[in-house]
This record gives sequence, C-alpha cells and structure tokens, in this order.
Amino acid sequence: MVHFPQLPFGLPDDQDDDKPREECGVFGIFNDADAAAHTALGLHALQHRGQEAAGIVACDGEQFHSHRGLGHVHRVFKSEKNTIRLEGSLAIGHVRYSTSGDPALRNVQPLYADLAFGGIALAHNGNLTNALTLRHKLVEQGCIFQSTSDTEVIIQLMARSQKVSVEDRLIDALSQIDGAYSLVVMTEDTLIGVRDPQGYRPLVLGSHGDATIIASETCALDIINAEYVRDVQPGEMVVINRDGIRTLNPFPQQGRRFCVFEYIYFARPDSLCEGLSVYEMRKNIGAELAREAGVEADVVVPVPDSGIPAALGYAQASGIPFELGIIRNHYVGRTFIQPTQKTRDIGVRRKHNANRKYLEGKRVILVDDSIVRGTTSTKIVDMVRQAGAAEVHLRISSPPTAHPCYFGIDTPERDKLLAARFDVPGMARVLGVDSLAFISVDGLYRAAGLPGRDNANPGYCDACFTGDYATRLLDNETPSEMRVVTRLNERRKTG
Repeated sequence: MVHFPQLPFGLPDDQDDDKPREECGVFGIFNDADAAAHTALGLHALQHRGQEAAGIVACDGEQFHSHRGLGHVHRVFKSEKNTIRLEGSLAIGHVRYSTSGDPALRNVQPLYADLAFGGIALAHNGNLTNALTLRHKLVEQGCIFQSTSDTEVIIQLMARSQKVSVEDRLIDALSQIDGAYSLVVMTEDTLIGVRDPQGYRPLVLGSHGDATIIASETCALDIINAEYVRDVQPGEMVVINRDGIRTLNPFPQQGRRFCVFEYIYFARPDSLCEGLSVYEMRKNIGAELAREAGVEADVVVPVPDSGIPAALGYAQASGIPFELGIIRNHYVGRTFIQPTQKTRDIGVRRKHNANRKYLEGKRVILVDDSIVRGTTSTKIVDMVRQAGAAEVHLRISSPPTAHPCYFGIDTPERDKLLAARFDVPGMARVLGVDSLAFISVDGLYRAAGLPGRDNANPGYCDACFTGDYATRLLDNETPSEMRVVTRLNERRKTG
C-alpha cells in the first residue's frame, strides 16, 4: 500500500533503522461473537508488518463500527472500550507502515465507504503499480479522494462499476489494476479475501470453531488458537457468508511471483508461507550461505533479531560455534531527537550492544539478512571491531539489493542502494569488513528446495535482486508533468 505523493525516500526517523519495510498486514473474521477482540489480537501478531497505525471496522449486520489510530496496536486499542464498542460478528483489521510523508489518520485502514449497494470496508497489503495513473484519470472524471492511499483507487473503481454484486464490482475494479494486492473486504454480511494473480503478498485461510478467518500470516491464527486451513491461491477470491465459503478464480492465470523477501526478512519466523516454515527456510538459507561463502573463523554471530535463524543455519553447516555476540535492546522505540551527527553516531547502540566476551580477539562471522543503504551495517561492524574482534567477515542471507521494490515494500530509490553503487569488494571497503559475501540467487532457490531460478516452479519475485519486474510499472512510465501536478495537489491538501 503506497501513499501519494511519492516523494523521495529519506532516512527513517531514528536514522539507524536501515531495513526494508513491509507496509501492511490484514486480518478478517466472519461469524465470531468476539470478532473485534480477536481481530485486535490478530493485529498484535501482525505488528511486525506495520508499526505506524492500526484500525478495525466491525459490523453487526446493520451498522458499521470503526476505530482507527496512529501508533502500535496496543496504543490504538489500549482501552477495552475501543474493542467492546466495535459490535458485530464480522470484522476486519489492518496494520500500516507508510512509505513517505507525515502520518495522517485519513490514510489509516480499513477504509470505509457507502456505495450504491451499501457499506463496504477494505484493507490492503501490497502496492498497485498503476494507481497513480488510475487516480489521475478518476480525478479528471470528477472523483473526490478522501485519502492519499492507493487503496482508495479500488473503492473508487468499485463505486463506478456497472456490475451488480459486490463480488463482480470488486472483480471489475481489480481487473483494471496492476501490481500486488492481498485484500480483505467486508460488507454488512460478507467477508471477502482476494490475492493478485501473481500472489506477491501472502494471505491465508483459517478457522476457529464456527468462525472463518483470512489473515496475512499464520501467526495471526496461532494467537487466537485458530486452525490454519490453507493459503489463498494467487488470483483466488474467497467469499464467506451465511451460505458458506465460495471460491472464485476470476483472473487470467499468470506465473506465480511470491515475494521471496517474505522468507528472508518480513514474515514472522513462526509463520508458514506458501506451506513452508519461515524459520526453517531461514536456517536453510544460512546453511547454503555457509556452503557458498565459507571462511575460517572462531565464532558465528547474528545481527539480532532477524539474522538469528540464518546464523544458526550457517553455524550448523560450517561447524563454527554460534554465539550471541550482539545483544539487542527490545525496549527502544522510535526517537524524535533531532539527528545531530553525534546522535547518529551513537544511535545504533540504542538498539544493539556488543557482548565483548564473545568478540574480543575472535575472528567473527557476522550474519545479517540484508544490506540496504549500509548505514547500520557500517556502525555494527565498527562496534564489533571496538569490542576487540580480530577479523570481521560479513555474510548476508539475501543477494545484493540493487533495485527498488514496487510491490509493497518500502525501499529507497536505486541511487541510494549500496549494491547499486558498488560491487561486492567496493561494498566491503565501505563497510570496513575483512570480507563480504551474499547468498547467490540460485543459492536462495536451492534453500527453498528448488534446483535454481530458471527452473523454479512455483517462482518467486526477486526483482529487488535481479531487476526482473514481471508486472508493468505503469506509474513509473507516467509523464513527469502528471506526477508533478499530482504531488503539488497533494501537498496543498496535506498542508
């Protein structure tokens, strides 16, 4: 879910959080007396997918009830009355992380609208690659947008559709859209889950007694002791109401392109994605990395927390001891201190601290999941050296991130990506390490149990590594003057 205007990416607020960011998580539940409470719990489990805002819309069969707010789920729903007043046995929820611009309540999902057939609420994980183009046309035709989110384009297209049923209006709208989307949609009596034809973002189906659940990840089912039934398939629409569950396949078949970064970093380790254990996949990637890029060393140290499973796999495959040579402070939030150079330099220690006993005098293999700009990696390497490490060898459990993502991940523009500016030896010099190695693209596929990228079936989206974008990026082909006008209009609206 991207937000307009698409202004240049800057450093995060704390200047040290140099990771790509998933933008959203979705949850929906049908036929549950505690629908809103269970949705809030599901959003807690999906908090890693978006930390900026959260919202729930529930329906009691006649009236929609909504509560949305900025901040983590526990802040937005810290008062019990915020969920108790969300009456009804049907609810959907959303956690959000936006790409740019100031947080705004009007962008917090689920979005709600009254259309000709009645009320509808919608929550979206992904990014529409022709949303700017569609938005421009809709505005020219007289549509009035209430948010700066690409998700509202879907609602506007549904409102203008000449189809009769909600499902057909939604199919009509999505047939005009390119890009990545996993949606939960709610009317007065129906819950709908739908995934784009290439299946970029995850979506699963679960059950809890008589209730049916649709969520971004299986960890959201586990928190309410629900049962994982299956993944929603690419291009599939699941319609859930009092008549049962119907499955539609309204879109032309396309090659599967599940985001491989879900396995590397985004999904929670205890989730299943596409039927595979994320934790096991990360260990497999680490083991493959050890086979591809082994080096003599004394200790394998993860960059916590996301580097831990891959480091375990690396240590087990290499026979080199695993130690927690870096300790993470889990009680650090985002800072609003003005970023002077001094605070930037010490900022990484707010989150990570060297465990000197296991680093001093050692040849250290640092294992991390990715390098984006390289700012945090440089500071962590320096911290490990200051703790007395004799050598520092950095191993990354993803290929070099050399291209931006347009399918629902917040990444910098290409000229800000370290791997787009330097080759591997050049990056090693910038980061100050004795050696640097990334898992290969084929190694990544082998870790998934596939013979290699060219023979992968099902395939993955690896465009951030390879530049192979399977979907047309129409908004990037939009005439520059249209983008400028759109940005100026949005700036006027937001002040």
